[in-house]
Amino acid sequence: MSLMFWISILGEIIIFPLYIWSLEHQMLRKKFGKSKGERIGDILGLISGWGYFLFMFGIWLAPQPRFSIPLFSEISLMLPVVNLNTPIIHVLIFLPIIVVVLWFSFMGVKEVTFKVAETHRPERVISTGVYRRVRHPQYMGALLAHFAISVLLSALYSFLLTPLMFIYLYIIARKEEKELIREFGSDYEEYRAKVPMLLPKISLR
Repeated sequence: MSLMFWISILGEIIIFPLYIWSLEHQMLRKKFGKSKGERIGDILGLISGWGYFLFMFGIWLAPQPRFSIPLFSEISLMLPVVNLNTPIIHVLIFLPIIVVVLWFSFMGVKEVTFKVAETHRPERVISTGVYRRVRHPQYMGALLAHFAISVLLSALYSFLLTPLMFIYLYIIARKEEKELIREFGSDYEEYRAKVPMLLPKISLR
């Protein structure tokens, strides 16, 4: 495995506790006071949020073995930005998933505002829009994006990390929900009972 890959993995490990601390709003307010505690939480949220995506780019783009789905493998498409020939089937898998990711991510940020998405500090329970379908659209989008980009780039090690990325994001989501229950009490518990965490319910009716 390349140095870039290992640095990116180490980066994700390092920012994990920062992400967790950014969610502990009440603890930070109690320890540092309301204004300073919220400011520290916002800074931790910015560092961990942007750091997560920065190191994910490192994982996706790091030199690593390539895999190919054995379907239409003789047809490939050149990706000029990364100078890579990728099988057309990988592109066909990537496109619908990334459309879903972009829609959920955009609608999620639209509901909570960009500031809340960056700082992880909501002011109320949001149950409208895309949040009627899933409690954590950004985390769902991040997981699907990781899968889709790994397939698009035929990045074997990145693709094999998908189950670990699910666990990573699931732990963060669970921690966030504990803090939301502390802050919003029964309002969030009622919302959590009605709406799935990461995968929206599919109705056939």
